[in-house]
Amino acid sequence: MSTYKGKNILITGGASGIGKLMGEMALKKGAATLVIWDINQANIDATKAEMSQYGRVCGMRVDVSNHEVVASSYEQVKREVGHIDILINCAGIITSNKTFDQVSTDEINRTMQINAIAPMYVAQQVLPDMVARNSGHICNIGSAGGMLANPKMSVYAASKWAIVGWSDSVRIELQEMQSQVKVTTIAPYYITTGMFDGVKSKVFPLLKPHNVAEQIIRAIERDTKFKMLMPWIPLPHHFIRLLQGILPIRCFDWLMGDILGIYHTMDNFTGRK
Repeated sequence: MSTYKGKNILITGGASGIGKLMGEMALKKGAATLVIWDINQANIDATKAEMSQYGRVCGMRVDVSNHEVVASSYEQVKREVGHIDILINCAGIITSNKTFDQVSTDEINRTMQINAIAPMYVAQQVLPDMVARNSGHICNIGSAGGMLANPKMSVYAASKWAIVGWSDSVRIELQEMQSQVKVTTIAPYYITTGMFDGVKSKVFPLLKPHNVAEQIIRAIERDTKFKMLMPWIPLPHHFIRLLQGILPIRCFDWLMGDILGIYHTMDNFTGRK
């Protein structure tokens, strides 16, 4: 039986990009209801119209960085849909490729609120119900930028380091509670959704949205605890940690910067307009 069959799925940032693709895949796998939380009403309306052919879709304009809005929106979901079985925290932003000395306070606050704090706000609402039922799954979309320091995206990296650490910590908490509620943390490389327009990758090609969405949907089905998504090779996330542990910092920087070109990927970043 499909993990998604008859289940209620909530996806933040679900009206565009990989969030939208995952919603479609979940419905095709038999999800009872897809709940989309997004900030863009036009995208919500278009996605509802498109996805309704596959099943029941509920779209809500929700600012996930606002705790009060998140709390009231979740109460509405419980009244109109019922409990959430699978939560996918997918909403995220990146504001610029400025070096940190040029970053504004507003950019810092927006990035940390949406990428790091908002997933906690949403999970804070959903998780107690899951724990009470001893059933459910939370998937948090981090980033390879949450595994590796990278210039010209320092605040974004900080937000993703935060979400990776928080997400896996919650997984361990539930594990030690012997709860059947599961947590999956995903750390993908750059994805060609428009969010990272202008990024140039010397060695590794950017990931295709459909492939990423498929892998995340499959990771939830398989109860994968942590998955780093890289092109070509199934690179375990431990590999980066191993290199950081055994290589002198100067050698690690040379490998990532000069050889693999990771440290220069953001040089020509423009982002989604």
